Amino acid sequence: RRHGADYLLSADERVSFERVGVRGGDVVPVGQLEVEVLATPGHTRHHQAFLVRPREATGAGALLSGGSLLHGTVGRTDLVDDRLTHDLARAQWDSARSLGRLDPSTRLLPTHGFGSFCASTSTCTSVGDVTLADQLSTNPVLITPRESFVSDLVAGFGPIPRYYQHMAPLNRAGAGRARPRTPHQATAEEVADAVLRGAWVVDLRARTTFADGHLPGSVSVEYGTQFATYVGWLVPWEDDIVVLADSPELLEPALRDLADLGIEGVSTRVLRPDEPLEATYRRTDWAGYREPALATARRIVVDVRQRDEWDDGHLLGAFHLPVQDVELRGADLPDGELWVHCRSGYRAGIAASLLHRMGRSVVHLDDAWERVEELSIPTTRELAA
Repeated sequence: RRHGADYLLSADERVSFERVGVRGGDVVPVGQLEVEVLATPGHTRHHQAFLVRPREATGAGALLSGGSLLHGTVGRTDLVDDRLTHDLARAQWDSARSLGRLDPSTRLLPTHGFGSFCASTSTCTSVGDVTLADQLSTNPVLITPRESFVSDLVAGFGPIPRYYQHMAPLNRAGAGRARPRTPHQATAEEVADAVLRGAWVVDLRARTTFADGHLPGSVSVEYGTQFATYVGWLVPWEDDIVVLADSPELLEPALRDLADLGIEGVSTRVLRPDEPLEATYRRTDWAGYREPALATARRIVVDVRQRDEWDDGHLLGAFHLPVQDVELRGADLPDGELWVHCRSGYRAGIAASLLHRMGRSVVHLDDAWERVEELSIPTTRELAA
């Protein structure tokens, strides 16, 4: 919109904004480049990938694969309609196989992966020069028979973030404003009132800073690449949100990320250095977990990772409570001091703050899961009922 660029979008998609409708096989010149449209149904019914290369060139280029072929996996097929999941999974296999027949030196540049819940499974971590050749012998969709792949794919889908149900209507309506609306700047009294009426007061500051002192009733969602994902997942769509930060510079990108999800109209407050932040809880690492002096008799370990992570290995005696379920099921945890962990410490920071808001005594285990093996802390792969 800012640059007057055309939207290339499937001619079969029903949208409410101006676009250039394209179909598989179309070639669109763009300056010194050409964009070949490839029909790749699967992630959605009318999904398309785009092969970009210099005009008049043949052979390799860059494949913008969207939610079709990803690094080590494919895009999910259960986000459009539950009834279409298996049919779209078969279409996804067909589409990925067609992309796999392109020049092996073609660079693979997917939209999803790297933490996105649109990926069907965890993707490889590389964001560099991945080519189709790298995928031909490793990506399950390119080496597994069709029906076996479909069964494995559908069985492996994880939870769908709550805000996803709002994405399709927003996408069909078109991009929002280039910049978010100017937010209401809340006073300390307004923030206190928001807490009392049960509004979501989200603190963007580092999770370490939050644990050392925060506003009672606030929730820690440290600003980073996953910030908007978890705010959109945890906060009911129509609920009021107040965002707290310790600098205006931190607020701007956070509000932009929320606006990208369609979440606007939030209130904000930049905390003063002398503002009383009296609520605290303990943090430790896996070495601290092993310290006998820190292990209280009523310690309850809470694992807030997703089910596939839990199934790959978890602590003996731990309770499994994925971060998105803490609000719903946190009250069911047994009495005792809750030691909360995830894979990196980020989700555990969110969950610890939610449980602390419920009045529980918490310890945030802020450390990498890999340290558990390094420290020889016992784990099990026994599956939950």
